[in-house]
Amino acid sequence: MNYKGNEQGFYGEFGGAFIPEMLYHNTNELKENYLQIINSKVFKKEFKDLLKEYVGRPTPLYYAKRLSKKYNTNIFLKREDLNHTGAHKINNTIGQILVAKQMGKQRIIAETGAGQHGVATATVCALMGLECIVYMGEVDIKRQAPNVARMKMLGAEVRPAISGSKTLKDATNEAIRDWIANPVDTYYLIGSVVGPHPYPDMVARFQSIISKEMLSQLQEKTGRDYPDKIIACVGGGSNAAGAFYHYLDNTKVELIAVEADGLGVATGKTAATTQVGSEGIIHGSKTLLMQNSEGQITEPYSISAGLDYPGVGPLHAHLFKTGRGKFIGATDKEALDAAFELTLLEGIIPALESAHALAVLKKITCKPDENIVVNLSGRGDKDMETYINRMD
Repeated sequence: MNYKGNEQGFYGEFGGAFIPEMLYHNTNELKENYLQIINSKVFKKEFKDLLKEYVGRPTPLYYAKRLSKKYNTNIFLKREDLNHTGAHKINNTIGQILVAKQMGKQRIIAETGAGQHGVATATVCALMGLECIVYMGEVDIKRQAPNVARMKMLGAEVRPAISGSKTLKDATNEAIRDWIANPVDTYYLIGSVVGPHPYPDMVARFQSIISKEMLSQLQEKTGRDYPDKIIACVGGGSNAAGAFYHYLDNTKVELIAVEADGLGVATGKTAATTQVGSEGIIHGSKTLLMQNSEGQITEPYSISAGLDYPGVGPLHAHLFKTGRGKFIGATDKEALDAAFELTLLEGIIPALESAHALAVLKKITCKPDENIVVNLSGRGDKDMETYINRMD
């Protein structure tokens, strides 16, 4: 079975570009150009050089000795938290800003939840001298204040989304409206493997540097280039797509995607899309999403702003539907417990998003001779207020 998208952007039955006519020009322009651009020698060299010299790649694959001892297995952390700006998001924004530049776009717009994608977008816009506007839910602006300050310091304009739940979904809606209104000079830099084709494919390609590095790092550390399990959190799912990418067809590797259970699926306060969602269309893509019987999107909930999204990318919907990916939920409490556990055992403060991935170590069977990679997608600086409140 093929787990990569086809030319129309479909992963099995999911994906595609279900968009209003006003967006055809924008998406078609990108679709017709992106593969040619990213496969060119000039792009590849600049992308590789920036990832190395600016982002700080390759990121380490760290053997977490004390965490491994606790769970009686071998746990490796892919340290995306050590990237410039503190998360995996920069991999994608470096790639897309080079595409936008090649296409002659001067104005960059983006959506953000936890703020890490907004910071990464503002960072590359400052690097390239381009105008940057970031849409962010009003609720997220309040709970992710440090990242908002960073975006503004980097020269970005942060525009609040004040409709709906005032979180990531609504920020995305606002960004799409802006793109419709400004089709000529504006490039929409989407932060996850969501949205209309070609975004899910393009973002996954840029994030695949994560699993590409893991191949050689695992070979060096364990004597084979694949682990037994890869664990990653999933909101839209870009860090998971990157961690899974080079192992999608290797069925010896168990792919574990962790969604935000929030207060628990039974409470209705959740963002566990695969558990409570159904097939539908959100932000131009057919996928699994949280919706009511009339097809209206229902509001997700998570303590983690980056996982507070009512859908998953079409790749992940396909992995879930085919059974290639195992989807597990972690509640707010379980994620918080996992964050403090990693901090006390390894001296690493993870982002709340990444803490959800760590939380499932308690829920899966771990064998002493197994090698497990947890994608540590971001660091916890932005979540310190939440962690401090937990300590009080």
